[in-house]
Amino acid sequence: MSAIGIIGGSGLDDPRFLESPQDVAMDTPYGPPSSALRRGVLRGRDVVLLSRHGRRHTIPPSQVNNRANVWALRELGCARILATAACGSLRAEIGRGAILVPDQFIDFTRHRVVTFHDAFSPGIENACHCPMADPFDEGLRQTILASGQRLGFPVIDSGTILTIEGPRFSTRAESRMFRCWGADVINMTVAPEAILANELGLGYAVIAVVTDFDSWREDEPPLRVEDLLAVFSENVHHLTQLILDTVPGVAAADLSQEP
Repeated sequence: MSAIGIIGGSGLDDPRFLESPQDVAMDTPYGPPSSALRRGVLRGRDVVLLSRHGRRHTIPPSQVNNRANVWALRELGCARILATAACGSLRAEIGRGAILVPDQFIDFTRHRVVTFHDAFSPGIENACHCPMADPFDEGLRQTILASGQRLGFPVIDSGTILTIEGPRFSTRAESRMFRCWGADVINMTVAPEAILANELGLGYAVIAVVTDFDSWREDEPPLRVEDLLAVFSENVHHLTQLILDTVPGVAAADLSQEP
């Protein structure tokens, strides 16, 4: 049975949850991943935990080596990736503390490397244009949603997550524009991970926790990191419980596709 990659952690490396932990330092053809990978057993399933921004949160969003992170998880046998992310809401009805499992993304990053294909082999038939119409793994999404229902958490079952470059927050004009584009929530990390996971044939889904209203609301003060962190801390136990309940139900998959 294949392992499950978990990006974001949320305290899952606590000995109460993770059995037989082992750190694995890796290098990849794309450089080192953000952190050593921690293998172990979570609720009876083999998992590999990776800290997206480093274990001390020292890596800004634009500097995360997404290619190395996704490649390393695949090399350790992960066929599914379950990611977590804090995000801002672009909709009045999606409030702070809400949990959303998006089914679409908009990539508005500008400086990320979002492909493993730096060159094509000769011949148009060898051009590698990865389908991306439905970028999130539907089976994994449904497993998360079923867990939310079992736990009694009001998990929002679809939506569009927009990824900006960061590390700055949006201007009010940008935030209003993103609303017009049809985005529901906004963050700085998800789209590049999803793109690269798809290129490697890995199932990818994200649990997004709403911490703020970005910058579009005129009745809100400018967004501050300390406010975002306070809301995330208040809701991280729900996120952890949701992951713990989801992991046993994640289907195994074959690791067969090459980049």
